[in-house]
Amino acid sequence: MIRVAAVGDIHMGPDSQGALRPAFETLQEWADVLLLAGDLTRHGTPDEARVVAREIKDLGVPVVAVLGNHDHHDEQPEEVMAILRDGGARVLEGTETVVECARGRIGVAGTKGFGGGFVGRSAGEFGEPVMKEFVRCTRRSAEGLRGALERLGEQDCDVRVALTHFSPVPDTLAGEPLEIYPFLGSYLLAEAIDTAGADLAVHGHAHAGTEHGLTSGGVRVRNVAQPVIGRAFHVYHLHAPERVPAAGPGPSAR
Repeated sequence: MIRVAAVGDIHMGPDSQGALRPAFETLQEWADVLLLAGDLTRHGTPDEARVVAREIKDLGVPVVAVLGNHDHHDEQPEEVMAILRDGGARVLEGTETVVECARGRIGVAGTKGFGGGFVGRSAGEFGEPVMKEFVRCTRRSAEGLRGALERLGEQDCDVRVALTHFSPVPDTLAGEPLEIYPFLGSYLLAEAIDTAGADLAVHGHAHAGTEHGLTSGGVRVRNVAQPVIGRAFHVYHLHAPERVPAAGPGPSAR
């Protein structure tokens, strides 16, 4: 059983240093990896990123993260990513990583994602250039996620997890005003997940949403925004396939 801890939307700033550290220091007891689903800072400043980096440094479990919209606000996402990496996080954007643990190999594919809406109520690449670019931004994110998941499929992972900030499904947005659904996620992310395959999809962003959802292809989706899960992190258990040990010398090898 592989244990995946996840949380998003922790929105840290200088006055919140140490708020999550005591809980994070217990992660080795509960989880094999910690996933951070974006909006780790309040305004995306380097100083806020350093707060997060100190919070996650030397936890004893690997940390994998994507950025959220708040982490882009100060228009320094590359600097934010560099600071988080200095703190030990593997920060993904259309990329993937494999976490090795005693229970197996965990493949994580990540992207921030973007908005656009869901089937029947979604934006299209039509009209003004700015509208086309809005949708193309989401499409690029989805294509990056799909590619990352497909590459993980070639790396003998026991489980694959899709990590985003924006939601791939409307299920986990229940509780948010319907009018803002197009700004909370896009069906293109779910299409990418279903096309490439995953065992779990984790996102944040929807503070007033709900935890549980499902893609049309049957992949479990979990909204781990901290206001939703109400704790420092939540742990999800994924079944890894049984691995048959290689036959050694002696009678058992005959």
